[in-house]
Amino acid sequence: MQVIYKTSEQIALIRVSSLLVGDTLAEVGAAIKPGIKTIELDKIAETFIRDNKAVPAFKGYHGFPASLCISVNSEVVHGIPGNRELKEGDVVSIDCGVIKDTYFGDSAYTFTIGEVSDKVRKLIQVTKESLYLGIDKAVAGFRIGDISAAVQDHAESNGFGVVRELVGHGVGVKLHEKPEVPNYGKRGSGMVLKTGMVIAIEPMINAGKRGVIQLDDGWTIVTSDRLPSAHFEHTVAIGITKADVLSSFEKIELSENQNINLSKQESVT
Repeated sequence: MQVIYKTSEQIALIRVSSLLVGDTLAEVGAAIKPGIKTIELDKIAETFIRDNKAVPAFKGYHGFPASLCISVNSEVVHGIPGNRELKEGDVVSIDCGVIKDTYFGDSAYTFTIGEVSDKVRKLIQVTKESLYLGIDKAVAGFRIGDISAAVQDHAESNGFGVVRELVGHGVGVKLHEKPEVPNYGKRGSGMVLKTGMVIAIEPMINAGKRGVIQLDDGWTIVTSDRLPSAHFEHTVAIGITKADVLSSFEKIELSENQNINLSKQESVT
């Protein structure tokens, strides 16, 4: 499969889908609290997506049964929502995709519930920083390896493991298009980036070793040492002087801060 280059009109449609993903994750983030079941979060997402005249991209994708991938603690990606109740101290990665007007949007965000250890907080911070360092290289004339190396160098220099079995990807009329975007690699290697390319950059970073295994459900990927993992993802159009980030964390971070403030008020009272 060849890379499918997008027109400005097509990129505008991908932006609409990608922003809807961010809005969906914000709705879900506002509902995250101890005691809520992951299947309840999935229902919130599916209802919100359909109310916005879009379709959950993940539901039915190769048989996946839900609208969200919800991965908790040592689960890296592809966790299946169910009757599991979230609890204080959990690390919750939520990956979401939508289809609107035939174009996909894809983004992921890692939430925490209440207090977590300093190491986990650093893991989440470094993973998000790795994403934006990769995005800084999503510029015409650079190469895929420049993105990959930026992610890997920052994560590993902070003592974390970079998952190699799962990668970012092109986004368009399919959820996964060419090119693949690994989170590890060498500067100056790989495909040359050009305008018209739209990619999802998505660091998956482990608190411990980089190894992962797949559970018997055929979907959930967990860390081999069972230490926590974090995952952030943006859909990005390659720019001439800087990347054009089509998805957004703005509303997610707002809902996250509101949750933190609310929990602080509850602990005081």
